[in-house]
Amino acid sequence: MSMNNLGGDSVKIGIIADTHDNLSAAEKAVNFFNNRDVDHVLHAGDLISPFVVEKFSKLEADFHYVWGNNDGSRIHINSKLEEMGADSGKEFESLELDAIKIALLHGTEEDIVESLAKDSEFDLVVRGHTHETEIREDPHLINPGPASGYLAEEKTVAIFDTEKMKGDIFEI
Repeated sequence: MSMNNLGGDSVKIGIIADTHDNLSAAEKAVNFFNNRDVDHVLHAGDLISPFVVEKFSKLEADFHYVWGNNDGSRIHINSKLEEMGADSGKEFESLELDAIKIALLHGTEEDIVESLAKDSEFDLVVRGHTHETEIREDPHLINPGPASGYLAEEKTVAIFDTEKMKGDIFEI
């Protein structure tokens, strides 16, 4: 897999997880991503309920979502995702953005997360679940921490730049 940016301009990928029904945090995250002109937002699970999805409908970026272990009412969440033009939720998603192969999952099973991170098929693994921020560079793995702020002192998200092949954590 080529790690070079084929288009010349970097693609910015917003990364979020563990929103846990915190509507104000979801709004802050959407504003944060919109103000930084991200091209895609990857949500690594635990929106929890359908009314949180509506906050993400204001994103000016493509939205990708995988299920978390606490998500309820998946039928209604899927309905809201489809209304905003996003794909239905999945347990795992493999994406290719700007020639970067990405594994997106919630990450409840550490053995699976570690296996994917070591797998040469993926340039980046995006996960959530632990409510702890983490960025690894070799191999690339990002856990943005909890956007909700639950079980942590801060509400956090991340942005990954495909040209620099670098991710950064931000407090919202």
